[in-house]
Amino acid sequence: MRKRRNRGLRTRIAVFSDVHGNFNAFAAMYQDSQKQNVDQYWFVGDLLMPGPSVQKVWNLFEKMAPQVVVRGNWDDLVVRGARGLMDTDKPSHVYFARLAQYVARHGSADLIDNLASWPLHVTKQVGPLNFGISHNLPELNMGQALFPTKPTANFDRLFTAASDQAVDVAIYAHVHHQLLRYANDERVILNPGAVGEPFNHWSALQHDLRAHYLILEVDDQGLAETSFRHVNYDRAAESARAQSDAVPYAELYQQMMKTGLAYTHDDELLRQFNERYHYADEYRQFAATKLR
Repeated sequence: MRKRRNRGLRTRIAVFSDVHGNFNAFAAMYQDSQKQNVDQYWFVGDLLMPGPSVQKVWNLFEKMAPQVVVRGNWDDLVVRGARGLMDTDKPSHVYFARLAQYVARHGSADLIDNLASWPLHVTKQVGPLNFGISHNLPELNMGQALFPTKPTANFDRLFTAASDQAVDVAIYAHVHHQLLRYANDERVILNPGAVGEPFNHWSALQHDLRAHYLILEVDDQGLAETSFRHVNYDRAAESARAQSDAVPYAELYQQMMKTGLAYTHDDELLRQFNERYHYADEYRQFAATKLR
């Protein structure tokens, strides 16, 4: 990051989330952020799975050294699955568990413990503004309460976490949509979108599958800039990586690289893959060794 002349308080922050193991998207986002002269990185959860990259993503994440990190629901799934604690009662549970087994095999020894230590909610003062950051709600990193079309009252809950100072700006992730909106009292709510898996139900907008993230600039008066970034990357190379690295459910990941659509909750399709590749049996054997 290039040093700039002192112009008073002026802090540039790259806010990113939902990498989901997509290294090509993550690397492109990082390179773009460097060109934008950011001073800090804030990570809003969901680093790994279902993408094929584990250690490469982790190494770049450590290089970036985010000053803010919060734990997403997929980070919890990685931890539980890698520790052998996932059940295989439903096809989607097998999907999460088998992918977490892959992470455990390909990641460093400290990776899982690091993810487990991340908090659900962080407050961060920058200049005159106090930011509240969580993957979803401050006390719950899963669910659809904050889907972009939900009532404003749902979003007011982002400001309920205990804090020594009132939160002025809330940042969350989880829903894979970039967003700027207001609470009922007109406090600002932001979502950086997804680096690895952007999504929109409207087909014309769903075609934009670039890596999405957010740049904030804070000066001594407040938010001087809010920039939603979309960065091109090589989706064909990312798709090929899934095959060469033999990530579980590689075919589904490759399809997602084409369409942007995830199959996380398509139980019938997942059941077919689980039976074809014996994923449930593989995970139960793995879990048995972890729980001895």
